[in-house]
Amino acid sequence: MSDTPAQYVPAMDFHPQPQPGTPTPWAFPAPERLTLANGLTVLHCHRPGQQLVAVDMVLDAPLAAEPEGLDGVASILSRALSEGTDTLTAEQFAAELERAGATLDTHADHPALRVSLEVPASRLERGLTLLGDALRVPALPAEEIERLVANRLDEIVHEQANPARRAAKALYASLFAESDRLSRPRAGSTDSVKRIDRDAVKAFYDAHLRPSTATAVVVGDLTGIDLAALLESTLGRWSGESREPSAHGPVTADDTGRVVIVDRPGSVQTQLLIGRIGPDRHDPAWAAQVLGTYCLGGTLTSRLDRVLREEKGYTYGVRAFAQPLRSAADGSGRGLLAISGSVDTESTAPALQDTWTILRTLAAEGLTDAEREEAVQFLVGVAPLKYETAGSVAATLADQVEQYLPDTYQAEFYRQLTELDTDAATRAVVAAFPPDRLVTVLVGDASVIAEPIKALGIGDVTVIAN
Repeated sequence: MSDTPAQYVPAMDFHPQPQPGTPTPWAFPAPERLTLANGLTVLHCHRPGQQLVAVDMVLDAPLAAEPEGLDGVASILSRALSEGTDTLTAEQFAAELERAGATLDTHADHPALRVSLEVPASRLERGLTLLGDALRVPALPAEEIERLVANRLDEIVHEQANPARRAAKALYASLFAESDRLSRPRAGSTDSVKRIDRDAVKAFYDAHLRPSTATAVVVGDLTGIDLAALLESTLGRWSGESREPSAHGPVTADDTGRVVIVDRPGSVQTQLLIGRIGPDRHDPAWAAQVLGTYCLGGTLTSRLDRVLREEKGYTYGVRAFAQPLRSAADGSGRGLLAISGSVDTESTAPALQDTWTILRTLAAEGLTDAEREEAVQFLVGVAPLKYETAGSVAATLADQVEQYLPDTYQAEFYRQLTELDTDAATRAVVAAFPPDRLVTVLVGDASVIAEPIKALGIGDVTVIAN
């Protein structure tokens, strides 16, 4: 018998292995604009293959417009918009959405009230009709308003028990003056929500929701759809008196370095939130700030995680981020810059000490080219996946609308990221997180952490009850 193995003969024919094609450049899609007869502004973007069409409405009803003592009325209104119309009960409205394969989400925030619809392109007319009726003739039934108020009161109890939410509440209250709506919970407090009834919700709707100050963003596969005619027959039926858009006041804050401890006796870990205000997306330094902040705390390989998580084992993860707060039509506005995470109680002071060491080292030595390159590769490389769905594109375009940014903003932002050098990213992140201008909120056991924190010398320490 021969020791030479028989040559293997495949039992089937294999299909030729596909070869990669030439990569094509990617850019954030540019929308087109039109205006309906009722004054509604429309941004639309044709995305071939996206059979789930996304419609985002930006409604000029900022939280600062809420009447005094009625914080939360905008949130209750947003939730009530899906609770029926002049011809459909809440149950019937929900059933019609389901029959159309559509979802309707609402959210009230400082810049505006947002309503988001997703519906298959084949049922776009029905989805837009339901959306238009919700805006045009919402029922706002008293019994549903009462239920939504009760739900919100229950939420507040849970928020108080959530360390991350409690830290955010304390940071905003510490940074901003009590008279500034930014200082108070977005969806209202127990005292303010208890005062909200059907009359208050209807009055806020009548005062602020109208097509002349609203914008609709439509993104998806619009093949064969006469969008202008379809919008006129649906959203175009909504009417209302024209008025000037809301004026947003300047954002000011006291970011003198200090520490606020929200006492939770017996807590085995400390939730930390370190923040201040800084540039928003209108500032030329925004792209560099995003890049530098990502290097500081945007991923598992960032400086904060590398030390606090990998080397010291204080935490499961710490993140640094920047987010816009409130913008004005003149391009002014500010953003929140923050570092967030949680550590075990005994490690609270050492973790903060190491965080300040990282920030001071960053100011003295700067970022490395390798850190900058890794951040750019991720931020730019993930963008095509991030904006693969119509919903993500629509939401970003709606963000640009409420922040008074040009339609080309997002595409320009990614171009800037690719061109920024390491020095620019270093300057921006050092300016964003100066160690002596940070307000530190700690939600944890004050009897254990207060004295070690005072010894760090990072600012006056105040203890408040949870």
